[in-house]
Amino acid sequence: MTDRLTQTFLDLVRIDSPSGHESEVARYVAAALSDSGCAVRFDDTQAQTGSDTGNLIAVLPATAPGKTLVFSAHMDCVEPCRGVKPEVRDGVVYSSGDTILGGDDKSGIAAIIELMQRLAQNGGKHAEVRVLMTVGEESALLGAKAMSADELVGDLCLVLDAAGDVGGVVTAAPTHYTFEATFNGRASHAGVEPERGVSAVIMASRAIAAMELGRLDAETTSNIGTIVGGSATNVVAPSCVVTGECRSLSHARAGAVRDSMDLAMRSAAEQMGGTVDVEWVLEYEGFRFDDDSPEISLVTEACADIGVPARLFGTGGGSDGNILSAKGVPTIVLSSGMTDVHSVDESLDLRQLGLLADLLEAVVLRAVG
Repeated sequence: MTDRLTQTFLDLVRIDSPSGHESEVARYVAAALSDSGCAVRFDDTQAQTGSDTGNLIAVLPATAPGKTLVFSAHMDCVEPCRGVKPEVRDGVVYSSGDTILGGDDKSGIAAIIELMQRLAQNGGKHAEVRVLMTVGEESALLGAKAMSADELVGDLCLVLDAAGDVGGVVTAAPTHYTFEATFNGRASHAGVEPERGVSAVIMASRAIAAMELGRLDAETTSNIGTIVGGSATNVVAPSCVVTGECRSLSHARAGAVRDSMDLAMRSAAEQMGGTVDVEWVLEYEGFRFDDDSPEISLVTEACADIGVPARLFGTGGGSDGNILSAKGVPTIVLSSGMTDVHSVDESLDLRQLGLLADLLEAVVLRAVG
C-alpha cells in the first residue's frame, strides 16, 4: 500500500460527484492518466445521459505484444455524497457519518490510476491498456448504455465494482427485465352502482396473485415493486399502474418468467372485461463464464501471483459489466474492497485498496506475450 494510492483515494472521495455531475472527478482522472502517458478523451454522450461530462476513454500504448485489457470504473456516487470528509482510523477509511464514503466506485478509480502510474514509472513490458470511466452508473447504467460499442476495444474488460475483499470474481450476472403495466377498467359510484364499474385495482390484484414471485430458483427472482391506483374511496378504480421486474442468470429463464408475468396480467384484464397496457424493458443482458475459461483463469492466476485466494461467484445484481459485455468484449466484474456501500456506514480498508492495485498489475503482466 503506497502513500500515493491512499492520497489519490482521499482526493477522489472529497470531490462531489453525484450522478449527472461527474465533471470534476473526470478532470482529476484525466489529468492523472495524461501524466502517466495515456491519450485521454471523452465521448459525446451528455445529451443521452444528462451528465455534465462524457464517458472518459484513455489508452496507454503497448510496449510488448499481448492481450489488450480494459479497466473500467464509474465516476458517480449515490447520495448523500456531497461534502465527504474521509477519516482514516487504523488503516480503514470512513466517512464522517453523515454521507457515504464513495468507495463505490472511487476505490476502483484510484486503483486504476495507481496501475497506470506504476506502468509509467516502471517502464516494463505491457500490452495495450485501455481505461473506461463511465458516468451515471448509479442512474440505471446510463453512461455505459449510451457509449458506442466502437469505443470498447479489447480482449478482456475488468469492471472494478463489486463489494467484498479483493479476490472476488463475478463469473455470472443476470438478464434483467422491468415492466410498467397500466390496467384500465371503468369508473362508477362504489355505493350507488358498483355493478357498473370494472375495478382496475382488482384486476391488478388478480394478476399479481397469479404470479410466482420472490426467489423462483437458485438463479431467478421476480418482484412487484409498486402499485398505484384509484382516485377516491367511493369510486370503483378506473385505472391502476403496477411496476415490477424479473431477472435470472439464465437468459432463457428470464424470458420465460417475463412471458409468464405478462400472461397473468393480460389474462386478468380480459377476464374482468378490462384492458392492460404493458411496457417491458430489457435493462441489461446477463453474462456467464465457465470457471476454467481463459478469461477467468487469467484473473485467478493473477490472484495467486499476489497471494490472494480467488472467490468465484454469480450475482443477482447488474452493473456496467452487463452493458459492456453486451457490446462485444468479454467482461468480468471484480470485488474492490468496498464495504457497506450506499450507506453512511461505508468504509474501505486501505490494505484491500493496495491489493486491488497489485491485482491489476499482476493481470497486466500476465497479459503480455
